[in-house]
Amino acid sequence: MYKQILVPVDLNEKGFADKAVELAVWHAKQSNATIHLLNVLPGIHMSLVSSYFPKDAARKMMQDTQKQLKAFAEQYIPDEVLHHLHVCEGKTWTTILEYSEKIGADLIIMPSHKRSKLDRVMLGSVASKVVENSPINVLVLKPQAHLK
Repeated sequence: MYKQILVPVDLNEKGFADKAVELAVWHAKQSNATIHLLNVLPGIHMSLVSSYFPKDAARKMMQDTQKQLKAFAEQYIPDEVLHHLHVCEGKTWTTILEYSEKIGADLIIMPSHKRSKLDRVMLGSVASKVVENSPINVLVLKPQAHLK
């Protein structure tokens, strides 16, 4: 059914992104799909932001994140499941949508963080913005789903 599954992961959210990957692995095995793990870094190259960091900070952050994402994939994705790792920089929800289009994704699987009502009103959530703006199916794992 699905051929290209995008799974945005926040490596700082231990014990939650793994549930989204487990579900992606199940779907990938059912339809011989490829999983794309995506980690989006904040826009450190923006001139206002970059002036506060050493010149090589962005490169080091990208390399460290790639290593962490590789270790995460090795832990949660079996060798027989085809997968690719992507680390990008930008605004999280728009980067997720841009990347889904770039790779030709036909499903996005992502966790939704439990947020207060004030957070949702003031900021919105990444998951809700992806769902609202995505032209493809988005499967969102609710926070209580990982407590089993």
